[in-house]
Parts: sequence; structure tokens; C-alpha cells
Amino acid sequence: MRVLRRGDSGPDVADIRSMLVSLDLLPGTNGAHGVNGAGGNGHPHGAPDDSDAVFDDRTEHAVRAFQQRRGLITDGVVGPATYRALRGSCYHLGSRPLAFLISSPVHGDDVFSLQERLTELGYNAGRPDGHFGAQTERGLKNFQRDYGLTIDGICGPSTVRALRQLSPRARGGRPVFLREQEQVRQAGPRLRGKRIVIDPGHGGDDPGVDVGGVAERDIAWDLARRLEGRMKATGMEALISRGPAQSPSETERAQFANEAGADLFLSLHSDGNSSPQAQGVASFHFGTGNGTTSTVGELLAGYIQRELAARTGLLDCRTHPKTWDIFTRTRCPAVRVEIGYLTNSQDRMRLSDPAFRDVVAEGLLISVKRLYLLGEGDQPTGTFTFADVLAHELAKAE
Repeated sequence: MRVLRRGDSGPDVADIRSMLVSLDLLPGTNGAHGVNGAGGNGHPHGAPDDSDAVFDDRTEHAVRAFQQRRGLITDGVVGPATYRALRGSCYHLGSRPLAFLISSPVHGDDVFSLQERLTELGYNAGRPDGHFGAQTERGLKNFQRDYGLTIDGICGPSTVRALRQLSPRARGGRPVFLREQEQVRQAGPRLRGKRIVIDPGHGGDDPGVDVGGVAERDIAWDLARRLEGRMKATGMEALISRGPAQSPSETERAQFANEAGADLFLSLHSDGNSSPQAQGVASFHFGTGNGTTSTVGELLAGYIQRELAARTGLLDCRTHPKTWDIFTRTRCPAVRVEIGYLTNSQDRMRLSDPAFRDVVAEGLLISVKRLYLLGEGDQPTGTFTFADVLAHELAKAE
């Protein structure tokens, strides 16, 4: 579908508005209101009037509210990610059969509910992300086998009934994320042997934010190379997700990390804003905003945020949970860092300085080291140095 924004009109806009009505984010027309008044395809009962086909201010406000609720980029524009989330919100568990389809991936709130339910019952259905993938199919088949159902990997009426009848073994523990924490603990404090994918944003013909001849693509690439060198010096296996002339999609970047068997995924970006006053550093990790979060991703994002704010003096814009593709498609904990605003003259000047980029690279490395130390033998924020890390690695080797 085409990207929709304020001022657009037509049947696609009417479709968007009807889904927003079904979510109680827009008032309905002709008596249509809320989810209970919506049909199975997300359209409310009642004939639409002409206003239903216009992307007006109220529609943009409703889209922003939905995006904020779902951890999407809050821009008020309906692109592929927002449309997919809106369409997925029209489904509840049991409203359609669910299966792993490679050619036509299934996504929606019903898939998320299935993953959460299987996880509560003790089955590994993968990260609850609303995508029905191979891991979800395996978890579902294990459930079907254990409870005497047809083992077809399809969540149909009989499977839904069984899921609803059973009491969960545990609630609130988020086992998939507890496994992430346990993997970090078992990996030990040394960096040697850890495999990390460094993902410099944009690339090739896509410069990202580009102001005054300073391009996000180039800043990210340079930072990735500086970080790669430091990580390799500690014995880590550092892989860069793209070459200088390449610009893979987020799905391709995630696939690279998955195929590499990465322990961590770190995406490097700089930001931009229509206001030249916008500035600072922000970090993002997987999280739905309703309690489901990547514990390790959130922990690493926090370390990165504190280290970079302390070392660089950049404004601390905090950490944020998001459901971006780069988080939902990677199997390992992932963090995206927006380092400075290139639209801010001070941030841009600092990022243009190679010495400043060295400080950022060191801060990123120290953050990863802190993650694996798990608080043991740690030092105050901003005081750990690259030399300290190397000394720690050598001491542990002996």
C-alpha cells in the first residue's frame, strides 16, 4: 500500500479510519463504535460518509496515539510498519487459523496472544513479537503433542479451546527473556569469544540524515570500524552488518545477525529533527510498553545511555522500548543508539571530530563489558577505560 499522511483521501484512508474506530481511537459514524462494533475485517457496521475517506487532523492524532501505544515511530504517517500493526490489531486469538507460512507471513495481535499463552504454559514459542515464525510453530507443535491434539502446527478451534482451558504454569516471568539473562550469566565476564554484530545505519545511496556535508551513513560507518577494532583487541568476534556501499533493509540486517549466531546486535545511528534545538543521545530496545521487554536489551541500553551521556556530555534522552523490525526480527538482544542530532550544530560539530568518535566507541565497548560483568568488579560510570578492559581480559586469561 502507499504511504498515507494528513491531506490524503480515498478508500485506503477510509480503511485506516475504520480500523482506528474499531480501536476506539476515532469516533464512529452512523452508530459505529469500538471493537465490539467492528466486523471481522476491522470495518465497523454502518455505511461510511465522505469524511471517512479524508486523512484529517483527528486521523493523524489517532495514528500518533496508536503508534505511541505500539512502540512505533510516532510520526502520524501510516507506512508499512504502522499499517501492518493496525491490520494485526483487528485480530484476536481464535478469529482465524494461524500457521507458519514462509511465502505469506502471518502477523497480528492474535499471534502475539498465542505466543504469550504458550510461554505462560512453559513452551518456548520465541520472543512475543506478533510474527508467526518457525520457533512459534515448534512451540505450538510441542503443546499439541503434549495435550493429545493433532500435531499440525496450526492454531485452529480445537487448539484455541485447549489453550483457554489450561491454567498457566507461571505468569509474569517472561521465560524467553529469563533465558536471555541466563545466557549472559553463563557466558561469563570475559569478552573473548563473544560474537557481536555492529550495524551502521543507512549506507550506499541512503545517507540518512545529511546536514552540511555530514552524513549519518558516514558517521555510523566510521563509528562501526572504530568499535570493531576495539572489540577485536579484546578477543571478541565483531561483525559489521554491511559494507560502505551497501544499504540492507532492517529485515536483512536482522537476518545477518541471526545467521551469524550473534550474542548481541548493536545498531548505530544519528538523529535529525526539524528543530535545530533538538540534541542528545537516546537508546532503544525491544519492548511493547505493556511489560513485555527484552531484559538484556533494556539492561544494555541503560548501560550505553549512562556511559555515553557521562563521557560525551551529550544530553541524556533516556532509553525507550520499541517494536521496530530490527528488534522483532533479531533472535538475540538488540539495541539501537541514536548518537547526537546532525541537525544540531553543536552535536554535528562534535560528531565530525574523530577524537569524539573515539570516545563514543570506547563508551560502547565499556557498556558491553558492563553487561557481562553483571555488577561484579565494576567501576563507576564513565571511569572504566579501554586499558582497564584489556587488563581485565588478560587477568582472567591467566
